[in-house]
Amino acid sequence: MSEDIKNIVNEEVIQGNFIHEFIKEDIAPGGQFEGKTVHTRFPPEPNGYLHIGHAKAICINFGTAEKFSGMCNLRMDDTNPTKEDVEYVDAIKEDIKWLGFDWGDRFYYASQYFDQMYEYAVELIKKGLAYVCELNAEQVKEYRGDTQTPAKSPYRDRPIEESLDLFERMKNGEFEDGKMTLRAKIDLASGNFNMRDPVIYRINHLKHHRTGDKWCIYPMYDFAHPIEDAIEGITHSLCSLEFEAHRPLYDWVINNTSVPCKPRQIEFARLGINNTVMSKRKLRELVEKNHVAGWDDPRMPTLCGLRRRGYTPESIRSFIDQIGVSKVNSIVEYSFLEHCLRDDLNEKAQRVMCVLNPIKLVITNYPEGQSEEFEVENNPNRPEDGTRTVTFSRECYIESDDFMEEPIKKYQRLYPGNEVRLKSAYIVKCTGCKKDENGNVVEVYAEYDPETRGGNTPDGRKVRGTIHWVDANNCCDCEVRLYDNLFTVPDPDVGDRNFLDFLNPDSLKILTNCKAEKNLENATAPKSFQFMRLGYFCVDNKDSSSEHLVFNRSVSLKDGFKKK
Repeated sequence: MSEDIKNIVNEEVIQGNFIHEFIKEDIAPGGQFEGKTVHTRFPPEPNGYLHIGHAKAICINFGTAEKFSGMCNLRMDDTNPTKEDVEYVDAIKEDIKWLGFDWGDRFYYASQYFDQMYEYAVELIKKGLAYVCELNAEQVKEYRGDTQTPAKSPYRDRPIEESLDLFERMKNGEFEDGKMTLRAKIDLASGNFNMRDPVIYRINHLKHHRTGDKWCIYPMYDFAHPIEDAIEGITHSLCSLEFEAHRPLYDWVINNTSVPCKPRQIEFARLGINNTVMSKRKLRELVEKNHVAGWDDPRMPTLCGLRRRGYTPESIRSFIDQIGVSKVNSIVEYSFLEHCLRDDLNEKAQRVMCVLNPIKLVITNYPEGQSEEFEVENNPNRPEDGTRTVTFSRECYIESDDFMEEPIKKYQRLYPGNEVRLKSAYIVKCTGCKKDENGNVVEVYAEYDPETRGGNTPDGRKVRGTIHWVDANNCCDCEVRLYDNLFTVPDPDVGDRNFLDFLNPDSLKILTNCKAEKNLENATAPKSFQFMRLGYFCVDNKDSSSEHLVFNRSVSLKDGFKKK
């Protein structure tokens, strides 16, 4: 055992993570894997894009390997050709690398083991531990039995030679889909229904994205998974809690075939988050029915959608670390994920000013044609980020809701007779406004106090309100997209609900006449900014260009999680 591993085994820092505790026991002297390198794997099915739930599995598998100075394989579980696509393979790789993990040269496909899996299935038949069954799916369900009644199959005692012949003919394409299956011969009376002679091979004449038409029979995941792990030398097969009841079958396959090693399966609770759905089928339905603008729509819980919205890999890994590893399924508030992003961007993001719903502010006593510059700190949390230059002139843009002709109670912004600070510039006093023929305010008027440059008050007077602004003569136009929860209820897919009935019609608002500091005109993705008083925004990585600048709101400034 290496010194690094010995140190990890003795560290108290990994106390509390039950997976780490099991691994410590396994690699300690006398343990199952004493002297071996910890080896995990992440085996996604390439039939859709990864979402935040997969991020937990990625972090656990790759993170555990990192913790123990081990290795983690990336393996595409492409045993089902029905919905698999190369597009998803490429997207999965991109997402994992974006999160900061690397599989090195250990990239595999389940399909590259099809020949070996077939031979292991033949081995089971020869041992009298598998048989060809001709019950169709409905009949298998009918004969499955219940807790008091064993399952049954009239083909269970089929002679070994007959099953070998039929299985080979299945492979050769002599039978149509559903005509026959290969079943493991285990225990028809088992209290664990996964052990009641489960199907381990089925006929499927669909073309596979890698093997083409070579195969028309495909292994079931419960048979393929342990064999893949064993071939790759996996020590710890870490998977979500729904596979706990499948573990006896995993071990049965390992113990009854001549695979080269015996991995240990350990299950953890999967990640659930409110106000969204994380079923691939439902996410695909959202995409295919055009309820969202693709898998990378920023309202989606997919990693590519979160990335486009402005989530950072550090914020997602922090989120996964803080929710921890458990054996009990639970639902985490979406606001906690936002909290983690807010914490990360608070430290990193440059502060800038952008006006989303602009109205012109005219400083009537400021000289026409004059302009001046202010040096403004980019990020108070990071002095090393330096300053930027912001210009100021007679005409500015402010938010339309920063002015009220007749203020409501406790309103501290602009109204006739009131003073506010223009952030980092001057104190101004509102003198009135101009309206159009419909009574809408089109311009606000104010006078500035030249003694208050930088927003200071040398005379000590109290000014309660501070508002952001941009120089109307030196700004850039941009589009801003405001995102909210995709669903109106925390649990849109519970029970018999149709989750589509709870789509939020206000989950996306597009503002097209926004005004931003001139400094932002060359901003490119994935750059994130804090728009003062408004939230954190990122440059859209798909639609934004130098001709048409687009920002997505990643998260507001208000921390709903802390409030709760």
